[in-house]
Order: sequence, then structure tokens, then C-alpha cells
Amino acid sequence: MSITSDTHLHIVSFDIPYPANYGGVIDVFFRIKELAKRGVKIHLHCYEYGREHSEYLESFCYSVNYYKRETKLGKLFNSLPYIVCSRDSQELLENLKKDDYPILLEGLHCCKLLTYEEIQKRNVIVRAHNVEHEYYEHLAKAEVDAKKKMYLKQEVTKLKDFEPILNKARAILAISQKDYDYFSSRYKNVHKVTAYNAYTEVDILEGSSDYVLYHGNLSVAENYSAAEYLVDAFRKINVKLIVAGMNPPPHLQKVIEEVPNVELVDSPDDQTLFDLIRHAHINILVTEQATGLKLKLLNTLYNGRFCLVNDKMVEGLDVNGLCYVVNDQNSIRFAVDELMPRRFDARQIERRRKNMKKFYDIEKATDLLMRLITNS
Repeated sequence: MSITSDTHLHIVSFDIPYPANYGGVIDVFFRIKELAKRGVKIHLHCYEYGREHSEYLESFCYSVNYYKRETKLGKLFNSLPYIVCSRDSQELLENLKKDDYPILLEGLHCCKLLTYEEIQKRNVIVRAHNVEHEYYEHLAKAEVDAKKKMYLKQEVTKLKDFEPILNKARAILAISQKDYDYFSSRYKNVHKVTAYNAYTEVDILEGSSDYVLYHGNLSVAENYSAAEYLVDAFRKINVKLIVAGMNPPPHLQKVIEEVPNVELVDSPDDQTLFDLIRHAHINILVTEQATGLKLKLLNTLYNGRFCLVNDKMVEGLDVNGLCYVVNDQNSIRFAVDELMPRRFDARQIERRRKNMKKFYDIEKATDLLMRLITNS
């Protein structure tokens, strides 16, 4: 879809979206790149809290502004969710009021803006990265620290209460079929727009290797819980398992040390993780919460050989021919025993390529987003 060169768009991001090294910011960053390719003049507004300013973003954006996220403990006692009330900037509001360009809010995190009448009159689109209260509910179940668990449970209630602010948006972009079904049953003008990511071409190595890989941000309860589950399964499998990810907690490190065929790669850089994914014989991805489209699944399907998932990882997704579904430790053991002797050959790579074209169409997603931005 071609557009005129005077098409402007404000994007309000919950975090600085570069480097694109975790799920949410990957989606934001590569959406920025695709829109910039279409000629959109992007005015990017980032909340900052620990990540450095990025000159690289300026190569895609017409302007880039940063706002401090208010992370004081007192925010925990606000009636609004912490992820929302800590992202409330008067400076941002004033900047948005200088024109009438459409606004894309990245996540419910940034929707405090929708409480202002001046913004409600605008063409505001919200990217829903998750059904947030469901996501936090699962995090609370997985959390072992009592104080963190209490905080997460409080956020669940606040997020449920705040979510109807989405009625003030012109459009909502759901990331998966499951999320689309949820939002469209409650709000108007909901569209399914798949997650954006770095990869659009299948690039898989033929052959085989001697290890299975699980990767994820290991500081997140959902992921370290999944890692512990897999480590336990591999106690009875005579195959090497590598667990790779950012900031593994001490209790996970201790569990891994107890199992001789399991290795931990602590906080790998992007290239190391990419190499681990490409060279693994099997990539295994499991989750306890069926929320959104996991970007690590896309990364694996574009670059990795055999892929094992549980049903929650792919709920609402048509992954026929792309993954093997394993829902308990016995089925994991059986699948690993079956797949380890098999080569991933050229025929399987071509099959993956054809199936991915049906599964993931970023051009179609961007066409829809362009229509919403331009009201066409």
C-alpha cells in the first residue's frame, strides 16, 4: 500500500525499543521499521527506565523523545495498575497536543493517555500485547517470592478494572486469535495483527546436532518455571539439554547443577543465542500461559530445526506441519528419542518455508495497520 509522504504517526512505547532483545520491544521495533519503509513519518515517544537512549532509532523515526518512568514505591499504592500509573507524563501529553496526527499506544501500559479528553478525540490505536490481567495472573501463580506474588495479584485486579479504557480507542490490535476472540467479545473495532519480528525468511541449517535447547528470559517466573520442568524431564533422557537466557535465578542454577546432562548458558548475547537456536537439533518451547504470540516461537521456526511445543504455546495458532506438540514429560521423552537420530534435510526446510508463508504474513498485517492510520 503506497501512502503520501506527509503521513505522520505518534508511537508511544512502554520502553525504549532498541536494542530489540526481548519480546515486547521486538514487536515495537520491527513495526517501526516496517512503517518507516512505507514512508510513514514516525514520532516516537519512549518511556525510559534502565535502557540507554538509542541514536539508531533516529534512522527510522522523524523524531524521538524520552520520558522518565516514575518507578517510586508510592506508585504501588495508586488505584491504577503500576505499569500504567508509572507511565504518566505531562510533557508527553503536551507534545501530543501540538498536532492532530494519529497515535499508536504500545500496550495497555501506555493507556493513561486515554483518560484525557483531548486524546480521546484523536485517532488512537492500541496495540494489545497481551490480555494483561490474564498474563499477570499466570505470573502470580508461577512466582515463588511472597512479596512479588502479592504485588502481581494486586495488579491483576487493577488491570481488570482499568481495561475498559480501551473503549476510548478507535481500534485495538490483538496479537493472536485467542486474544482477538477475547477483545472482540468486549470492544469494538478489534483487529488481529500478528507480532513483528526480525525474521521474514526461513534460514535453517541442514543436518543434526547433539543437544536440545530451551531459551527465554529466565528472570521471568513463567520461563524459569518452564526451565525447571524441562530439567526434571531430562533427568530421565540421555540427551544434552541447554537452558539459555537472561538472569537465571539462584534456585534454577542449583537445579541445573544437579543434572549432569543439563547445561546453563547465562545471559548469552544476541549472536550466541542465535547460534544456539540454529545449531540445536531440537528447540523446545513450553509455557503455562496461552497469551499472545510468542516471539521466540517465530525466531525458532525461522531459524531452528525440529521444534517441540506444548499446546498452550501455540493455542489459537495454525501450526500444522511446523511443530510437534508435547504436553507432558513422557511425551517429551518419546519425541526427543524419536527425533534425535533424524537429520533435518532440504525437504523439511522447504516444507517449513511453505508453511511459514501461510502462518506469518507481515505485509498483510502492515497493510491493515496503514488503513487504520490513514482512515482509508
